Amino acid sequence: MPTFNQLIHHGREEKRRTDRTRALDQCPQKQGVCPRVSTRTPKKPNSALRKIAKVRLSNRHDIFAHIPGEGHNSQEHPIVLVRGGRVKDSPGVKSHCIRGVKDLLGIADRRRGRSKYGAERPKSK
Repeated sequence: MPTFNQLIHHGREEKRRTDRTRALDQCPQKQGVCPRVSTRTPKKPNSALRKIAKVRLSNRHDIFAHIPGEGHNSQEHPIVLVRGGRVKDSPGVKSHCIRGVKDLLGIADRRRGRSKYGAERPKSK
């Protein structure tokens, strides 16, 4: 004879998917301050040094954000703008810093994909 709990399937509700950009409060971008800028090595098949910034957002959340592109000017406590988008080979990194906005400079002398890296259009001679 089944028990009452077995009949009602106790604790078998369908799990809801967690919000990946919970720290951003459903906003497209958030501003924050970087207390620490460091590098981290990626997961198994890849090997490089990923530039990671710990960002304290304006809503008091602490997150890790990836700094895209080659080289950056981030020192202690720059103000950055953060967008969503995870880095697949870096665990716990679920957002990106936006280059060319606030204190994070764009990449100089970049010709292709300039809009993603905050690069100015090169002057034609």
